[in-house]
Amino acid sequence: MHSSKPLSDRSPGRTLGLSLALVSAFAFGGSGTAAKPLIEAGLSPLHVVWLRVTGAAVVLLPLAYRHRAAVLRRPGLLIGFGLLAVAGVQACYFAAISRIPVGVALLIEYLGPPLLIGYVKFVQRKPISRGAAVGAGVAVAGLACVVEVWNGLSFDALGVLFALGAACCQVGYFVLADAGSRGDRPVDPIAVSAYGLLIGAVVLTVLTRPWEADWGLLGGNVVMNGHSLPALLPAAWMILVATVLAYLTGVIAVRHLSPPIAGVVANLEAVVATVLAWILLGEHLGLPQMAGGLLVLAGAFAAQASKPAAVPVPVPTDAVGTAAVGAAPVGTAAVGTAPVGTAAVSTAPVGATALGERPARAAGEAETEDRAPVDREVRHR
Repeated sequence: MHSSKPLSDRSPGRTLGLSLALVSAFAFGGSGTAAKPLIEAGLSPLHVVWLRVTGAAVVLLPLAYRHRAAVLRRPGLLIGFGLLAVAGVQACYFAAISRIPVGVALLIEYLGPPLLIGYVKFVQRKPISRGAAVGAGVAVAGLACVVEVWNGLSFDALGVLFALGAACCQVGYFVLADAGSRGDRPVDPIAVSAYGLLIGAVVLTVLTRPWEADWGLLGGNVVMNGHSLPALLPAAWMILVATVLAYLTGVIAVRHLSPPIAGVVANLEAVVATVLAWILLGEHLGLPQMAGGLLVLAGAFAAQASKPAAVPVPVPTDAVGTAAVGAAPVGTAAVGTAPVGTAAVSTAPVGATALGERPARAAGEAETEDRAPVDREVRHR
């Protein structure tokens, strides 16, 4: 009897999950680069966020209709994903950067993966691989260099609380994305993304009051690194790539990887955002940022390359109470050498008998037909 699948059976799913997590990180990382020209043209950051989420929700409406059964199957999961993973992350982050430096807010938000590891270990009480824990620590150190946290150490407590709120909502993103595949009523990851964005758009509509924005700006041009281009171009990239593609691939990736590993790989978003801002917006990329990017890459690699932590498995017993194959203590006979209802040997400890109370009978008293079914059962496991 085999207790786990061969490595060859697990590696395709893990490879797919890692690939999708990288696609998601690169897609999410481009959101800031696409949003900045729109903000500089006159849209407020909150209105840009509303445009991003609402536009993605409209694009995914056909998929939401196709998976409408998910609303009755797991309504709480969909509402939670919309509130935390969509509206919560965005609203808390932009509230934070209105009071503290962007780099500091970004670093605090990306404390989400270490917080996620703590949640999985101490709340869900699941084992965490050493590689995932070490990778998270290395990645956070790298992020401190990427955002140059030492340049913005003066901030107020309320801004820090908003950033911590964004980090906690990010934990909800990974936990709920994984929870959708569990239980008796699993939900398709496409449904989770579609309805999460739809619910997030409704919440952000109340918070941002989009009717006050000058949406006529989208019909003109914006400037990106000295070049003029239609405003609809970065808007479309922000909606289709940085939101639709990012959420769909991210949710699916979490289901193929563990949430802690997917969370560490997601730290690459900050590196991608910094590099794209350097290339497309002409923002300076210094030596500390390049070194920090390498640390984030090293942390992500350490996390995804680690072996999953072993999960303690209770010793199985068969229907009549005999010990499973290989579970007998040293000195006792293997299952199948004793008749049903008797101890393996007369010296077995208390509890090794078939029912825990019945005294052992001599092996010679057992009939041949009593032994045969047990032997066949062992051979066919």
